[in-house]
Amino acid sequence: MRLARRLYVRIWLAVVLAVAVLTLLVGWAWQMASDPPLREVFVRNEAGEVIGSGALRPRRGPHGEAGPPPQPAPPDAEQAEEGRPVRSGPEFAVAMHDGQTITVHLPRPPRSFWNRPPFGFFWTLGLVGVAVALATYPIIRKLTRRLEKLQQSVEQWGQGDLSVRVPVQGSDEVAFLARRFNHAAERIERLVHSHKSLLANASHELRSPLARIRMGLELMNPAGSMARDEIARNIGELDQLIDEILLASRLDADEADIGTVETVDLVGLAAEECARVGAELDLGDAGMAGVETRGVSRLLRRVVRNLLENARRYGRGEIELSLRREGEHALLRVSDRGPGVPAELRERIFEPFYRLPGASEREGGVGLGLALVRTIVQRHGGTVRCEEREGGGAVFVVTLPAA
Repeated sequence: MRLARRLYVRIWLAVVLAVAVLTLLVGWAWQMASDPPLREVFVRNEAGEVIGSGALRPRRGPHGEAGPPPQPAPPDAEQAEEGRPVRSGPEFAVAMHDGQTITVHLPRPPRSFWNRPPFGFFWTLGLVGVAVALATYPIIRKLTRRLEKLQQSVEQWGQGDLSVRVPVQGSDEVAFLARRFNHAAERIERLVHSHKSLLANASHELRSPLARIRMGLELMNPAGSMARDEIARNIGELDQLIDEILLASRLDADEADIGTVETVDLVGLAAEECARVGAELDLGDAGMAGVETRGVSRLLRRVVRNLLENARRYGRGEIELSLRREGEHALLRVSDRGPGVPAELRERIFEPFYRLPGASEREGGVGLGLALVRTIVQRHGGTVRCEEREGGGAVFVVTLPAA
């Protein structure tokens, strides 16, 4: 069933069926246009005068009884029966004008099994079908293989590989489509890279004026004033936004150097981050055995920190981080007692700059923290998801390959 869904199989079957139907129509038309069988015969002399005529005579049996009209007989049926051979072909009883009656026999050549009707026509139809199937399959397969390459390239391009290109062969419609796809993919890749570079450079250049504003704020306003504290808070959020945009830009570029890959002790890293925000750490058996993974230490620290900050920002009450090793994977869970995340939004919260409905700007955050978590975890060969916590709240589960 799955093979019948392939384009080349459907095209190939359509051609074979079309040729089979055409052969049937040609055979029927040929039969309709052929001459009818002989029913009457005339005998003429050298002057062209009719000296006798007769009609088709029924075939006589071996004892002289009348039988059905003569039919073609296979060679093995032409055997003598009581001294009279069984002959194939029509016989005519011709009455001459002089009163004599003669028998005219028009023998037919013997037919073999391969050309005996109706088997001869079916064999011809089968041979034509096999010939067409063998001749058209390489041609159709060659055409559809180019379409499959185009499909694979489009799928890779849609998954984020903007450098993929389709090989161009020939000058037909498929080649034209491949050229247009390559042209569009090249332009989009160039635009994306230029925008990433522009965003990263602009974010980097914003650090200098931010530092000058922070210094001026320290010199102008006395400590403890409400205006100074508000401005300082906004500057801190802007500084965090710039830092996250710079990190996101580097992570989006596959060729960028994101740091040194080493063995990271997740137990120690989780303990340090939990102590920073006052979260409860549950290690279970991992505290004795240890849980390690291969990756960039500062990026994995950013994952844990962003999840804990997100739980502190939106949660109420205790925050719990549990770390386990299950088989070949390390599982890190961050649980809170906040309002939770609706099931239909548990994927959208990982999109850049997305906030849950009703989230206040006063709570902080710019909507990049969870997007960075997913990007970093995927770059380390892991996954992250959001689940509902029993009793209320949310649980963020990070799965990483264990070292």
